[in-house]
Amino acid sequence: MKLQGPVFVGVPLLGPILICMFTHNQTSGWCEDERKLWCPPHKVILLVWATIYSVIGYASYLVWKDLGGGFRWPLALPLGLYSFQLTLSWTFLTLFLTANNPGLALLDLLLLYGLVASMVLIWQPINKLAALLLLPYLAWLTVTIAITYRLWRDSLCPAHQPSPSEESH
Repeated sequence: MKLQGPVFVGVPLLGPILICMFTHNQTSGWCEDERKLWCPPHKVILLVWATIYSVIGYASYLVWKDLGGGFRWPLALPLGLYSFQLTLSWTFLTLFLTANNPGLALLDLLLLYGLVASMVLIWQPINKLAALLLLPYLAWLTVTIAITYRLWRDSLCPAHQPSPSEESH
């Protein structure tokens, strides 16, 4: 792997690093309520996202390399989608960790899921491994959508949230 490989792996990590730096003690508190036992801790969320970002960064490198590198026209769609989903992903992290708007975070996630699914389809003929490396991302997005949906639902009807003893049954 040339110098470009580590750059492709590292660039997606800039988002979580900057988000951590600027939102360190300013989390939204969505998952801190004792009734939110099903919500993963903030650090686990960031660790999983950082792993996903490294993997998709490498996948984007494979696509870039297989299409001849540089900044040529054939790269516009596959890497344009990648750049757009990366922006949506960073936006979701910011909304999830700092904003108090689970509905907007859920909308962002649904758009993100569609983009990543499109990337799998578009990347598959270019590089099969790159497309396969996106599948754990889709799995994590599915889990994240479920968590965010529940947070959104609970925010609409906070009086109807189950107590911790009700959830354990």
